[in-house]
Amino acid sequence: MNARILLMVFLTLAVAKQEVFAQLGFSHEIGIITGPVAFYSDYGQRYDFETNIGNVGFGVGIVHYLNFSYRADCNCYTRDTYFNDHFKIRSEIDYHVTNFEHLGEWVDPDKTSIWAEQLRGMKGSTRVFDIGAQLEYFPLSIRDYAAGAYRFAPFGSFGVHWVSFDPEAYSELGPLNTVSTTPVKYFNAFQQEGDSTWSIVMSAGTRYKLSPLSDLMIDARWQYYFSNWVDGLNPSLENNGVQEVPENKANDWIFWLNIGYIYYLD
Repeated sequence: MNARILLMVFLTLAVAKQEVFAQLGFSHEIGIITGPVAFYSDYGQRYDFETNIGNVGFGVGIVHYLNFSYRADCNCYTRDTYFNDHFKIRSEIDYHVTNFEHLGEWVDPDKTSIWAEQLRGMKGSTRVFDIGAQLEYFPLSIRDYAAGAYRFAPFGSFGVHWVSFDPEAYSELGPLNTVSTTPVKYFNAFQQEGDSTWSIVMSAGTRYKLSPLSDLMIDARWQYYFSNWVDGLNPSLENNGVQEVPENKANDWIFWLNIGYIYYLD
């Protein structure tokens, strides 16, 4: 599913949701987020700083919030309950791209083995779209924040996103799956076709009040995919049939640090 279709689906759902909840009197917020994405994949070395900062991509997203604390139909506050004053529903569509290469100890310049040359030659990338929703919790009062009682509003969230990904893997030495280009554990352990999966999302951040109708947002997200193919590699014995890979312990996941601008709709 391409970006245009996903965007149309998201906008259709957002408009439909807004129409339904507008009848109930809830208010809405819309915004955009962007920032670097650290992709923890099967490229590079686990727990290696060079790998962690080297395989970093960039992402953008469109977000929509359902605000239970305020009624758009009467420009007044809703009934004062704990849920209304501390929770929002956040829905969004995101897109990020990351380029990969093997970094770390095993590809240091002093490594001159065929294995090291093969690792240095392997490259890859992935393009990821996801759409989903999160329940966002604000420990401080949403009403007080909107009224200007304080400038910062920290939050945490948890949700589920559907993910569409399109990976690519290749070698600068030649076609993959040959003895001269491919480390043995990566034989038949790469994927070039797009696919989809689900993911869980957790984040923490804060809002900063810019004006009565706008906020600056900083958000740090951890997103775990229910697939190990999002980066295009999955070096397990099940896939390559050649070599056990005990270091391949987890599916792909990302850490996304983003900054956003949120606007309150009347």
